[in-house]
Amino acid sequence: MKRKVWHIYRLGLKELISFRYDFVLVALVIYCFTVMIIVPSKGTGLQVRNSSVAYVDEDCSALSARIIDAIQEPHFKKPRAIAYSEIDRVLDNAECIFVIHIPRGFQRDVLAGKNPGVRIDVDATAIGHARLGAGYLMRIIDDEINTFVTGVSTEADLPIRLVTRVLYNQNRESSWYMSVVFLTQMITMLSIVLPTAALIKEKERGTVEHLLVMPLLPVEITIAKVWANSFIVATGAMFSLFFAVKGVIGAPIHGSTALFLFGTVVFLYAATELGVFLATIAKNMPQAGLLSMPIIVPIGMLHGGTTPLESMPPLLQNIMQFAPTTHYMEFCARVLFKDAGLGTVWQQLVAMALIGTVLFIGAMYRFKATFR
Repeated sequence: MKRKVWHIYRLGLKELISFRYDFVLVALVIYCFTVMIIVPSKGTGLQVRNSSVAYVDEDCSALSARIIDAIQEPHFKKPRAIAYSEIDRVLDNAECIFVIHIPRGFQRDVLAGKNPGVRIDVDATAIGHARLGAGYLMRIIDDEINTFVTGVSTEADLPIRLVTRVLYNQNRESSWYMSVVFLTQMITMLSIVLPTAALIKEKERGTVEHLLVMPLLPVEITIAKVWANSFIVATGAMFSLFFAVKGVIGAPIHGSTALFLFGTVVFLYAATELGVFLATIAKNMPQAGLLSMPIIVPIGMLHGGTTPLESMPPLLQNIMQFAPTTHYMEFCARVLFKDAGLGTVWQQLVAMALIGTVLFIGAMYRFKATFR
C-alpha cells in the first residue's frame, strides 16, 4: 500500500512538472481564471442599463411631459422624440429598443376618469432588456399617472403591506452572482480539459506504453493524473475567488472558503474522471476537443446558474441530476451566498462523490480496455 501511494505521488509530481513547462496550458489556466471571469461578469448584466427609448407625444400635455422626464439613467438613455411614421423604421433598424406612444387627449381622458392607453412598442430581439425594461416603463408610467391624479407620490393603501428584504446582494448587482457562475464554468472546463490533454499527450508521445511496462497499475496512473490536475484547478479556483471575484469584481464572500475548497475538491474528483474517460475514447487531441465540447457546453449552461432548473422541462431536470455541475452550482450558491454549513450541503457533496465514483469505474474500465 505504501508503495502504491508513493507511485501515485511521484506520478502526480511528473504531471505537475510537465504542466509547468507547457506554456500554452499555463497561459490557458491563467486566462480562464482571470479574464474569462472578470470581463463577462462586468460586461454582461442581467439588469436593464442604458436602454434606448424613443417616444411619440401626440398629447403634448403636462402629464405626458412628466412621463417622459421620469425615464432617466442609468436604466434608460435620455428619450428622443420621433414622428409616428418613424416607429417601424426605428425598431427595424435597432435604433431604439422601446418606443412609447402617448395618444392625443391622453391627459384629458385620465382626468375624466376614463382608461386611455399608452402603447409601448418593444424590439423583443433584445430579450433581456425587452422583458425587464417593459416592466420598468409600465411601473414608471403608472407611478406618474397616480402622482399626477392624486397629487401624492405614494401608492394607495392596500389591505396588506409587502416588505421585501434582500439578504445577499442588496443592490442586486448581477456581476456578483455571474462571477461565481463563470467561476464554476471555468472550473468545469479546465477540470475536463487538463486531464484529457495530459493523457492524450502521453498517448501521442508513446509514454503511456512506458508507464504500463513499469510496475504500475492503471488505477495508480489514473489517480495520479486526477490529483495533479485537481491541484492545479483548485489552486487556480481559490486564487480566482479572492483576486477576480472578491478583489476586482467586489463580490463579498459570506460563506466558509475552507468548505468551498473541500466541495471543489469533491467536484474535481468527478470532473477530472470525466476527462480521463474522454481521453480513453479519443485517439488524438482534435478528437478530444470535439468530444469535450458537446459535454462541457450543456453541463455548463444547464447546471442551474444562468437558468433555474425549475424553468426547464421536467425530463431535462431529471437528466441534469446526473451531472456533477448541477450539484456543484447549488453547493457554491449555498456556501458562498447563504453561508451554509456542512449540515446543509452534505447532500450535494454525496451526490458529487457518487457521480465521481461511477465515472472512476468507467474510466478504469476504458483505461484497461484501451491500453492493455
